Amino acid sequence: MTVALNLAADVVELTRAICDIESVSGNETALADAIHEALAKCSHLEITRDGDAIVARTNLGRPSRVVIAGHIDTVPVADNLPTKLLSMEREQVLWGRGVVDMKAGVAVQLKLAAELTEPNQDVTWIFYDHEEVEATKNGLGRLARNHPNLIAADFAVLCEPTSGEVEGGCNGTLRAELKFAGVKAHSARPWMGKNAIHGAAQALTTLAGYAPSEVSVDGLVYRESLNAVLIKGGIATNVIPDDCVITVNYRFAPSKSAADAEAHLRQVFAGVDLEITDAAEGARPGLDRPEAIAFLAATGSQARPKYGWTDVARFSALGIPAVNYGPGDPSKAHADDEALPVSQIYAVETGLRAWLSAK
Repeated sequence: MTVALNLAADVVELTRAICDIESVSGNETALADAIHEALAKCSHLEITRDGDAIVARTNLGRPSRVVIAGHIDTVPVADNLPTKLLSMEREQVLWGRGVVDMKAGVAVQLKLAAELTEPNQDVTWIFYDHEEVEATKNGLGRLARNHPNLIAADFAVLCEPTSGEVEGGCNGTLRAELKFAGVKAHSARPWMGKNAIHGAAQALTTLAGYAPSEVSVDGLVYRESLNAVLIKGGIATNVIPDDCVITVNYRFAPSKSAADAEAHLRQVFAGVDLEITDAAEGARPGLDRPEAIAFLAATGSQARPKYGWTDVARFSALGIPAVNYGPGDPSKAHADDEALPVSQIYAVETGLRAWLSAK
């Protein structure tokens, strides 16, 4: 039986209702059913469903179209459902799995999708599945493959948690393995072998002394980073190791391509056996676009860069500039004590409503 969502409810109560429908990645169907049923009652929206992803669109013939998107899945529950509304010293706080990442943002989307029957731009509201797991399952990626016409837009907003501030675009990310070979020997006779872990010392020194760049893109300064994140080597405490692998993660400004990032790593680690294991392009914020300028004005926000990778990069790959904007402190995402001030939910609702209603 589908749980009924009341889209006329206060947005905080709607957030609680959505969160209390558990939707850990792979188990989104019940929530997707509830969202689908609620939006199907809105005669001004054209509804398309693909698996557990739902697209709701206005078709008013406006000169521009924007996408506002959010994922409906969460990481596993950690004894933090059902939600609780707590009265703290200065404000009310909503606690529970998904309130930050990112069902408060989804609740704002749902409420505005139902209530804004005549927005100043055509709007495509997207609610998608499988964001918290491997990229091959991502519902937004699946929609882009199966229904590219439904995602086409001039500008996009992803309601990822940003503490109610606008974060433009995102850095790209690349992971690589640095491989060092040696020769096994008994640790009592190390001169008979070659220590692969010792051979990695220069690369570690390079990483420790690496000075990351700060790169200006569309008026935002993106801070890059390059770090060792894993290291493995050796088979026993009395054997000289014959192999060592350091995994590095390079976060690069969206003005660079993944190919540029790879070339940079090969320059930094010249002569090292280097294998790229994962790469994702960044996203330019496109803050010079009229839709973005109006968005910042309506929300009263000063845009800042997004250092982490988000699905705005999927929009960027389609030629759609995008920003992150949603309630909740991203540092609380996935935490066992996931919580956010309810004032941020109201602030994002107000900001998006003002943007889509401005004459």
